[in-house]
Amino acid sequence: MSDTPRPRLSPGVAVLVGILLAIPVLALLIVPIYARRGPELWGFPFFYWYQMLWVLLSGLFTGSAYLLVDRDRKRVNR
Repeated sequence: MSDTPRPRLSPGVAVLVGILLAIPVLALLIVPIYARRGPELWGFPFFYWYQMLWVLLSGLFTGSAYLLVDRDRKRVNR
């Protein structure tokens, strides 16, 4: 590891990354949204498939946030 400090993110990118990372957390913290049985998908109650959908979506949001940070740091280092 190098001891050189990482460049700061642009304020707009930092806000966008924060929003991207907060969406999955908030979507699963608000339990009344998904605390029900219906509608079912392939026999699975809504409660279960909603949470499993967010497992996939969380990866997409996290990956997008990573790409934004990486792109912004490369732009600053030029």
